[in-house]
Amino acid sequence: MAQPGIESVVPNAGVEGGEVIITCTDFVFSTYGDAHVRFSGAETRPLSASSTRVIAPVPSDMFIDGGECYITLESNGSVSEGVPFIVGVKLAENLHPVANPAYDRDNGAVYTTLSGTRGQKVPVSVYKITPGGESEPFLTDMTNPSGLAFSPGGEMFITSRYDGTVYRVLDDGGVEAVATDLGVACGLAFAADGSLFVGDRSGTIHRLLAGGAKTETFALLPPSVAAYHLAFGPDEHLYVTGPTMATCDAVYRFDASGRVEVLDRTFGRPQGLGFDPHGELHVVEALAGATAIYRLPAAAPRQAVVAGPGLIGVAFDRAGALVAATTESLYRFPAIP
Repeated sequence: MAQPGIESVVPNAGVEGGEVIITCTDFVFSTYGDAHVRFSGAETRPLSASSTRVIAPVPSDMFIDGGECYITLESNGSVSEGVPFIVGVKLAENLHPVANPAYDRDNGAVYTTLSGTRGQKVPVSVYKITPGGESEPFLTDMTNPSGLAFSPGGEMFITSRYDGTVYRVLDDGGVEAVATDLGVACGLAFAADGSLFVGDRSGTIHRLLAGGAKTETFALLPPSVAAYHLAFGPDEHLYVTGPTMATCDAVYRFDASGRVEVLDRTFGRPQGLGFDPHGELHVVEALAGATAIYRLPAAAPRQAVVAGPGLIGVAFDRAGALVAATTESLYRFPAIP
């Protein structure tokens, strides 16, 4: 009997429960129970399998610490050559992010929220994960913290979707309001000149000029059923997602004047987005059954790079390491080719 072979694994990185598509050859088995997929020593039950294509979830029992493993296929005693796969290292759990985590370029720490249900005030609003992987409380006493971003000067800003306010985090651990009455304020992003853009999921992108003296309407979009997510690209354009009830939703790109174009309309439920150090855009697809982080190369179709259930946000450090946020946990990956 021919030895099964693996031609590709897409994506080639993921977290526990993420679904990967394995394109293969000669994966012949008598019954479904004879089709075995292993991530190094951990076996996972295929969701579907044929001689040329397998969909399998990333197992959780063997990869608490994450790292590289090898996927193999086995049927009727014949085993394929292993193909490398990267499992994310879990940084923190029991969280509730609703937007991207934020990376502090000054100290290398990652910050994320425990947002809670609407109107719920949780004991710890924002957590800090140190470069060594230690999770510690960072900010308390804020209701529904949502978006996080650092200004060009290194100050942290946070939105609250509960009261429509943007807060600046002070050196003493307190906060001060810098803009109010911004609707259901979710994602936020800074332009290079210090202007702050805030996404109100009811349909408005607000611009807060540097110094906070004036807030103005920058753009109007369809209301979102979840949140607006914002990121500035190396081209100094603002990129925005905001899932609606439509079958497909857009990734928008705005120039400095507010002129908009649709960059991509192939996502079912686009959420967090961010740019890696090479300037390539990554977008979270949160549609049930297809959740993954996708890379959007400038002149090529989108590419799935990380699989995982409940994905919501993404961030990168200076070296290109990727931090993925699910609805309850954070994971770190090395730079993914």
